[in-house]
This record gives sequence, structure tokens and C-alpha cells, in this order.
Amino acid sequence: MTPASIHRVTTLELRYEPRPWPFAEARRAEISAHFAEKQREKPAIWNGRVLLARDPVLEEAQLSARYFDADFASFLAWRDWGFPDKEVFNGFGVGALRSSDGAFVLGEMNQHTANAGRIYFPAGTPEPGDIRDGAVDLAGSILREMQEETGLTADDYAIDPGWYCVRAGAAIALLRPLVADCPGEELKARIEANLASQARPELAAIHLVRETRELRGELGAAMPRYVTAFIEHQLGG
Repeated sequence: MTPASIHRVTTLELRYEPRPWPFAEARRAEISAHFAEKQREKPAIWNGRVLLARDPVLEEAQLSARYFDADFASFLAWRDWGFPDKEVFNGFGVGALRSSDGAFVLGEMNQHTANAGRIYFPAGTPEPGDIRDGAVDLAGSILREMQEETGLTADDYAIDPGWYCVRAGAAIALLRPLVADCPGEELKARIEANLASQARPELAAIHLVRETRELRGELGAAMPRYVTAFIEHQLGG
């Protein structure tokens, strides 16, 4: 299992500085073939633009990094091939949603998505639309992903002013705790009702986690390391 480090941060300095990606340029033909195969398996995926990062600096309570844009096909190949460009990382915002009675609320990705079966907090690799005045707005990215995946808006939860920076391999997840205004089972039912109203929801199921022992079976195995590390940190396990 990939070791993870966790730091509490209060400030993000994430600048957008476009540049070529040598990995993507050098392996374009392979990347195109790989993406064509993925589209045959999952016709719903499309080759949009995403933001990736480099040069992370963690000093005291601030994380700094520089972002550039790339096509999703290149990102997917980089991920599937074991992150061959070690200078690049996936730096994304995560809404660490928790119910009023302490349950962590996670979603299971649907079969038509590129991450089918994986279980996460609402999250997503940032997009060019998340750029604000030359900076990458992960706070805004979280609000967008939360509403798209669950139907919840900022009126439905309290937002922690700080962040947890969790680094696991080629991922740096910036988790922002969100506490909903209702208990776990009610919150789960609200999100499930929203999913049922969508023609093609991103999420196939909602899971509640209250204790670290729940991470030791199939549920935890379906979660990326940054998710289990954060929950263990919060629950003292």
C-alpha cells in the first residue's frame, strides 16, 4: 500500500502557468491508441482538458504549485502506465463530506466512468474552467463536483476554512472538510434520491463510514490511499 503523508494547511498558492508536456508530445501515438481502446470499453468518456501540476512546495501551512493544462487522454495514459513522468502530479480538491452525526459520506463510481467501482469523496481533477485570475480555484472545483455528483450545494453543509494536504504517490489531494446539516442515513437518502432523478449519474451507490474497521474489507480496498489515510487520521485509527 502506498504510504501517505498528511499536513494541515491554511493557504493554497496554485498558479496556472501553461507549458508543453514532453511526456504527452513524445508518446502521442501510443496515447491515442490507448484512449481509443478505453473509449471502446467506456464510450461515455471524452477527451476534454484537465489541469495537472508540478513543483509542489509545502512550507509551514502553505502549499504552492504550478499547473498546466493537458488532454484527458494523456492524463489517463500517464495514470494507467504507472505515472512515468515523476515531475508531474495530480493535485485536486476533495469535499470530505461528513454528516451531522459523524459519518463520512462517499460515492461509488458508476460503470460508465473511467474509475468504475472506485469509492471516493466527491472530487475531480481540476479543469481550465477552475482558473480564476491566473490561479487554480480548488475551493470552487469542490463546490462544482459536490453539486454534480450529489446534488448538494453550499447551503447544505458548513465549510471548514482550512485544508488537509494528503500526498500518496503521484496524487496530492487537498481535502476540505464539509459537515452536512443532517444525519448520515438522511443524507444518504437525499443523495440517492438525486441520483435516481439523473439519466446517467456519475455515482452508482453511496456509502457511510463511521469506524476505521469498516475500511479493512472490500469497502476500503475500493478506496484510493488518500481517502483511507484521511479517514484513519480523522477517526484516530
